[in-house]
Amino acid sequence: MTESIYDLIIVGGGPIGLACAIEAEKKKLKYVIIEKGAIVNSIFNYPLYMTFFSTAERLEIGEIPFNCLAPKPGRQEALEYYRNIHRYFKFNINLFEKVLDVQKNQGVFKIATNKQNYESKNVILATGFYDIPIEMNVLGENLPKVRHYYKEAHEYAFRKVLVVGANNSSVDAALECWRKGAEVTMVIRKNEINSRVKYWVKPDIENRIAEGSIKAYFESNITEIREAEVEIQTPNGKITIENDFVLALTGYKPDLNFLEKIGIQLSNDELKIPIYNPETMETNIEGLFLAGVVCGGMQTHKWFIENSRVHASMIVDYISSK
Repeated sequence: MTESIYDLIIVGGGPIGLACAIEAEKKKLKYVIIEKGAIVNSIFNYPLYMTFFSTAERLEIGEIPFNCLAPKPGRQEALEYYRNIHRYFKFNINLFEKVLDVQKNQGVFKIATNKQNYESKNVILATGFYDIPIEMNVLGENLPKVRHYYKEAHEYAFRKVLVVGANNSSVDAALECWRKGAEVTMVIRKNEINSRVKYWVKPDIENRIAEGSIKAYFESNITEIREAEVEIQTPNGKITIENDFVLALTGYKPDLNFLEKIGIQLSNDELKIPIYNPETMETNIEGLFLAGVVCGGMQTHKWFIENSRVHASMIVDYISSK
C-alpha cells in the first residue's frame, strides 16, 4: 500500500493525461500518472509514417512550443515532443502498470493495479480509445492474416490486401500498401469515402479508385474470411476474391466495460456516452473525472487532443476549488 493518500491519480499517460499532470503541478497537488504502456502509448502505436490532421500548435500542452518544420507533424515528431514535455516537467509517472479496478470507499478511491494499490481523493480517467478494435463479427476474423492495427506497408508488398473501411487509417493504409506494390481492394460500408478523411489525402484515394489502381466495393461488407480468399456481399450480389491479408481498420472504442465496472453510468443507447458534468468533467461518482476522447463513448471522432486539452484545467481547477 502507498504510505499516504494522493490528491489525484491520473489513469492514462497520453497527451491529455500529461496535460492533467501539468495542471496538478501548478496547483501543487500530490499526484501520480499510471500508464499501462509507454508514455503517449497510443501515439507510439500509430502507423510509423502517420501525419496528424492537426497542426503542431494544436497538439501543444503546458504552453511548451511544438516546433515542426513540416506543415503538419507526424508520429515521430509527436513522440519527440511529448518525450521532451516529460523531460521538462519530470512527471511522477509509473509506466507499464495497468489499472485493474477503481472503487470508492468511505470517500477515498482505492485503485488496484497489476503491481500495487493506491489511495486517492480524486481520479481522472484519461484512457483514450485505441486499445479495443471494433470487430466485424464475421467468420474467419480470428485468422492470423486479419489485422486490426496497421504499422507500415512493407509486410504487404506484392500481396493481395483487402482494406476494410473508408476513414483516415483505412485510406492511409490502402495508399501506402498500393505504393509499395500490393494489390489493394477496399470494402466500404457506405457509398463514398468518409468526409472526415484528411483533405489532402481524400482526392488521392478517390483518383486511385477512379483510375482502377485500387479496387473499391462500396455499400459492401465482408461476410466471411478464409485462408486464401474473402467473401464480400456487394449491391450486385456475393463475390469471392483471392486474398493474403485483411486490414480490418474499422475503428476502436474505449473500454466501456471497465467504465461500467467501476460504476460510471453510460447513455442507454448505442453511443454509450459516459454521464458527466460538462462544466467540471465529473462523472456520476463524486471525485471521479473523465478527460479526453473517453468522454465520447462510441463517438470517438468527437474528442481529440486539440479540443480536449481544456479538460485538464477544468478538472484540476474544480478539484482545487473544493
